[in-house]
Amino acid sequence: MQNKGYPADWLYQLKQKNDIVSIIGKYIHLEKKGGKYWACCPFHNEKTPSFTVSDEGLFYCFGCKESGDVISFVQKYESCDFPEAVALLAKNVGMEVPEFTADKEVVLKKQTKERVLKLLDCAYKHYQENLYLYQAKKAQDYIKLRGFTRRELEDFKLGYSLGWTEMIEYLRRQGFTYKEMMDAGVVNAKNDSYYDVMAERLMFPIFNAFNECVGFSARALEKTDMAKYKNTAETVVFQKGRVVFGINLVKAIKQQQGIDNIIIVEGQIDVIAMHRAGFKTTVACMGTALTKENAKELKKLSNNIILCFDGDTAGVKATIKSIDILKEEGVNVMVAVLPEGKDPDEVLKESGKEGIERIIYNALPPTDYLIKSELKNFDLNTADGKGRFAKVALEHISKLGSSSAEDPYLDKVRALTNIPIDVLRRDLDKLEGREVINAKKQEKSQDEKVIISRENGNIRAIRFILGALIYKKPFVNKNIDYKKLLPRYSDIIEKALQGIAVSSYFDYFDVETNQMLKDCLSMGDVDFKEGNERYFNECVWSIVSVKLMEEQALLTEKFKTSEDKQQRMQIMQQLNTINKALREKKLEDYYVR
Repeated sequence: MQNKGYPADWLYQLKQKNDIVSIIGKYIHLEKKGGKYWACCPFHNEKTPSFTVSDEGLFYCFGCKESGDVISFVQKYESCDFPEAVALLAKNVGMEVPEFTADKEVVLKKQTKERVLKLLDCAYKHYQENLYLYQAKKAQDYIKLRGFTRRELEDFKLGYSLGWTEMIEYLRRQGFTYKEMMDAGVVNAKNDSYYDVMAERLMFPIFNAFNECVGFSARALEKTDMAKYKNTAETVVFQKGRVVFGINLVKAIKQQQGIDNIIIVEGQIDVIAMHRAGFKTTVACMGTALTKENAKELKKLSNNIILCFDGDTAGVKATIKSIDILKEEGVNVMVAVLPEGKDPDEVLKESGKEGIERIIYNALPPTDYLIKSELKNFDLNTADGKGRFAKVALEHISKLGSSSAEDPYLDKVRALTNIPIDVLRRDLDKLEGREVINAKKQEKSQDEKVIISRENGNIRAIRFILGALIYKKPFVNKNIDYKKLLPRYSDIIEKALQGIAVSSYFDYFDVETNQMLKDCLSMGDVDFKEGNERYFNECVWSIVSVKLMEEQALLTEKFKTSEDKQQRMQIMQQLNTINKALREKKLEDYYVR
């Protein structure tokens, strides 16, 4: 009996010897709860664990619905095909892999892939040997100019193509056909003759995460009408949008000692220079274009990525695009800002390791970088420039998705433009239909209506509390969580707790349209004549008591309709607690920090 090209009983033994919990545990952190192991799913972005692994040999994600056995997990996580996943697991437990037998088309595809990988392995090693020949003086001079060490040449397997046919003749002697050379992207044909597509170039082999050579990036060493860099064309093993230069070295480091983050630069030279300076987890995508596939592969190695693209217009564009892609994958992104017109290699030559280290240490969160990069496009000395800058900055801020994340950036925009916070917040809500969404939320939210109704009945108490906070009165009870007590006024409370000057409220808010704030700022000594700790706490209690009575009414109604005995007992306990609090005015049990 056969299954996917291998005997079913052999696959069963393979899976028995490769315990699924142990194997998946090498890739992601598993935590046992009940009869299963749980983790955040590695196949989609989530913060609450929904990915499960059972001792029965299966995994399942309640979020994205991915499921399977240990082989399919390795296949998906390592982005490899079924035979490759089988080979990895067999190697892990020392099992010999039987002959692959499946449909002719599947077998042929596997055989073609294996021959291409074998040819590329021969090719990169031969290019390596060429680099040390006297005919490779151009390449050797360039290497000296760049300051590459022997260790770097060995780590990155740099090589040299001697000419248009030398590699072809070598590969023919190794038993490879012209078709196989073309399948590997090493050779091309013109007018019935074959030539090395990377002729007379410095060769940078590209390795996948399994340390297999899948293609090349080659640099011209003389001025030419051709592109300075040339990459292998798409093949069965090389897809430009999927490969990452240096990923094999980073993976090896992770397996040996673990890594904190990955640094992405633009080119192979920059990667080598960064490794020389000690930044061993630096990689580069093919060109400046980071793809979704790149992001998925890199996330498997680290959830923390630092973008360190060149300080030119193209680098800025690539950074902005990469930020969006990485954030969609749930990666923690930071941006190391290089001096204008400089690349990492140039910074290292001019400022040494300390210079680039300082830049990486001061890397910016994405929104800080995006706002900062927009500054040079507007004249903030003019009203028009301030308005247009604010509009663009708010578009970046709107992607943060929560008021707590947005507010610090609104403060920054306010400081740069002097536009009141309230005005910026209103404009932010208008972006991409947020105003409509908020209106619908308010229309649907009965809780919000209750809050507004309740607070309107306590206007005097609310005004006294807010006024005392704003004017920093000594009788203010410092143990109360005022944002939780008065959520509608959390923005005012935030500034009050920061201790800003009373006059500064006009910088942060559109006071004229905020009647409550306007009334609070107008309060004077007469308004605080009753001011003491006891009266202040009575104002707080008047708000708390109304909330408790509303909660009491809801629980009472729920008690009447519930038919579950255990639930009724729980509700009764809650009601007893509320009743006691109302009798004794136990303020300390509610809204305390």
